[in-house]
Order: sequence, then C-alpha cells, then structure tokens
Amino acid sequence: MTEKSPGGGAGPSSGAVRFVLPADGVGGTASGLPADPAPDAGRPAGTGAPSPGRLPRVPIGGITDSRVAAADVLADLRGGELLDAAFDRRAGRLDARDRRWTQELVYGTLRRRAWIDSLLLTRVRGGLARLDADVTDLLRLGTYQLLHMGSVPAYAAIAQTVELTKQRHGIGASRLANAVLRRLDRERAEGPSALDAVPPTDPLDALALAFSHPRWLIARWVARWGAEEAAALLEANNAEAPVVLRPYGIVREQLEAMLEAAGVQHEEAPFVRDSIQLRVTPALTELGAYRQGLFFVQDPAATLVTQYACVAPGSLVVDLCAAPGGKALELSRAASLVVAADRSMPREQRLRGNLRRVEARNVVSVVADAMSPPFAPADAVLLDAPCTGTGTFRRHPDARWRLKPSDLAVMAAMQRALLRAAARIVRPGGLLIYSTCSLEIEENDAQIESFLADHPDWVLEPPPEGVVPAAVLDAGRLRTLPQRHAVDGAFAARLRRAGGAGA
Repeated sequence: MTEKSPGGGAGPSSGAVRFVLPADGVGGTASGLPADPAPDAGRPAGTGAPSPGRLPRVPIGGITDSRVAAADVLADLRGGELLDAAFDRRAGRLDARDRRWTQELVYGTLRRRAWIDSLLLTRVRGGLARLDADVTDLLRLGTYQLLHMGSVPAYAAIAQTVELTKQRHGIGASRLANAVLRRLDRERAEGPSALDAVPPTDPLDALALAFSHPRWLIARWVARWGAEEAAALLEANNAEAPVVLRPYGIVREQLEAMLEAAGVQHEEAPFVRDSIQLRVTPALTELGAYRQGLFFVQDPAATLVTQYACVAPGSLVVDLCAAPGGKALELSRAASLVVAADRSMPREQRLRGNLRRVEARNVVSVVADAMSPPFAPADAVLLDAPCTGTGTFRRHPDARWRLKPSDLAVMAAMQRALLRAAARIVRPGGLLIYSTCSLEIEENDAQIESFLADHPDWVLEPPPEGVVPAAVLDAGRLRTLPQRHAVDGAFAARLRRAGGAGA
C-alpha cells in the first residue's frame, strides 16, 4: 500500500490533506512498492513480536543510529510527511537488522500511541500538552521500548532516551524523561496490574484507549458492525501484516522450491491459491528469485481485485493511478497490453523500475492525469482510486492519526470525478473496474450507486461464478474486511458499458 496526496495519481492536489492510493499491500513495509522487501524481515510474520537477535549497535559515546532514525521519522510525520517516505529516507542507511528493529519501534509506537499517552498523562506533571511535541514523541518511543520490546533492557531504553532527549532539548527535558521512564520501570516491577489504567466508562472511549484508534472512526465502525466485530477490526489493525509473494514468469511450485532452497519458510495465503505467504521474512533483496525478477509482493486483497476484474484474454487495459504497479502486473497475465498511468512523475519512475525488474513485456508506464486521461477507448479500465485507506491500517499505522472526519467528504468528491473521467475512456461494451482500499461506504457503495443512477447505460456485472471465492462477494461487489478475511480491506465493483459486442 502506498500513501500519497490526492494529486499523485488523480487530479489537483491538496497540501493539507493526505490520502492513500490503494496499491498492493506490501507486508508491513515502508516502501509500498510491490518489488520492495519488507523491512520487518526476520520477524515471524503477523505476530507483532519483537525481532530476535542483537540490539542496535551503539556508537561509542553516542546514541544508536536506530533510535535517532526513529525520532526523526516521528518528527517528519509531525511535519506532514507520510510514514513510507519518511521511514525509507531515515532508516535506509541502516543495515537490515537495525532497520527491522527501527521499524518495530516506530510502527509499534504508532499502533499503541493512545495507550502510551494514557500512561504518560498521569506521570508528566501538567500533562503532555505543555511539552514540546518532539519531547512527547521521545517519551513515547522510550515507553514503547521499556514496556513492549522484550529485547531491550530497561537500562538501555531509559539511558538512550534520556541522552537523545538531552541532545535534542537540553538537560531539563532529559531530567523529565529520566524521571518519567524510571517511574514507569518501577511501577512495572510491581506487577502487570500496576500500569493498568482505569477504563473509561464510555464504551467507545474504552475501545479507543485499548486499541489506540480515533474515537470518531470507532463510532462509525461500531454503528456499522456492532461493538464485538468493531473490536475485532481494531485488533486486526494493530497486528503486523504478513508478506505475501506473487510468482511472476514462473509457477508457484517453482518459486516454492527456490524459497525452500534458500531456507525460507512459507504457507498458504488466504483466498489466492497461487500466492505464497511467508512465515518468517528474510531480506528479500538477497534472494535469487528477487534478483531474477520472479516475484513481487502483493496482499491477497489486491490480487482479488484483479481476479474479480476478470478481463477478457487479449484485452487492451488501462490502469489509472497505477503506481506501484502490482495490479498492472496481475492484469497483464490476461491482457494483450496494459497501459499503467500515474500523474506523479516520481511514482511513475518507481513504477517503471518495478516493471523493469520483473521484465514485464506487455505493460507500459506513462505519466498521465486520471482526471483527464489522454487515452483512446480501451476494452477495460481499472480505477484504483485514491482513498482514505481505512482498510490498510495494519500496514500504515500513521494513517489513523492523520485522518479527519472531513476527509471523507473531500475524498468522496474526488472519487466521484475520477469515476466519471475513467468511464469516458471505456469502449462501448467494455469494462470499468472501480476499487479502493477503504472500508467506508461513502467511498465504495455510495460511489457505485451514484454513478449507476447517473449513467443508465452502465450496469453492475459481477464476474462469472467461481472467479473469486463467494466469501468475498457482497451483492455482486468485491469486499474484503480485515476482521473477517485476515487480509487487507478492499472494495471493487465491475461495471459494464452498454453497446458493442461485449468483452
């Protein structure tokens, strides 16, 4: 999943609001590219457990590079940057093990931020509001190390956080950090219940505290699914996403043999029988299959979108908002040609690099604006629309803290315009597939219902029976939910334009 501003593959950008461009669900990575390795390589996938092995190296007389990188990433997030880009830049210079450790620290802190804040609020005199925002983030990082990273000794978590705070904010702030973290360590030693907060009496507030999600989102989900299922979704959002590989240019059995020869443990992936889910993720770039371009990384939800699309063999397909390119690669299995477009030149260049690595011969990438797509009518068009990304919080733990209630209306307006622009380049009798990685009705079903009401020459046409499992179909539309299907959240609708000879 790749995060981006709404202008990145669609239309005019907004400098204030950031959204998610549904992509291909790289398992917990910071890059979002289907070809990129997961920086949590080496940890049991999906467990959330701290990585085994050594602690980050400590420069003589200094602070570990990993902790400096983690603090810098959180500072970048406060400045409006997205987690993927910030993590790649700040942690990219670290070796593989230190990068894994840093990801556990950053992602874990974001996933438990509300709970950590509840501990700090009662232990910082005057509350967190009086502190510099960077000091607050340093305290969050120190608390997460102390209470949730079993590989980190208490003395290291405290001493390193205190020294980092001193370097960034002076002796006074470092004394505060020392006092707060030592108090937490003493109370922890008294027993597990010593750090238990009094649960809020309001059920929504209690869920918000227990699972570290904004209350307004929880209220929406409880109203839709009930408290029990909403809690299951929140729990799924706080788990680490596994890494799932898609063979390309070879069959599953061949890739399995290569992985087994490299000592990589794997298992069945949900719903997509030819995908391979890794139990423990190695450094993917070191695998021979990676260097040979024989796989890319894609969550089963993204693969299901392309299978649901069910484009006819030999079709000419346009993939709007295509970066990082995983769905274009999937569509190329049946299509004669896939034109993969993205408005952002840097994203298109990254897309092109991914296509080059796997030697995709029938996919071409172009820079083009999905609001005004400059293409002749195609047999099929995929609009993988920018969205709020509420179905991929397990991969992007910063997104929950960035979204605002007003973003839904902003996003829905953009999606409405994009859907109508995409329809204009579908030939008579052709297909339009609309998809998002959002769970929200406004971005999914409401968009389809509005479009069909305004366009009587279009109909919802589900794929033939058996193309995708019945469990992920809902009234002819594709819908995956993390709490029910153990994959990313995704939505898709397959629309047929009247006229022509069909597809």
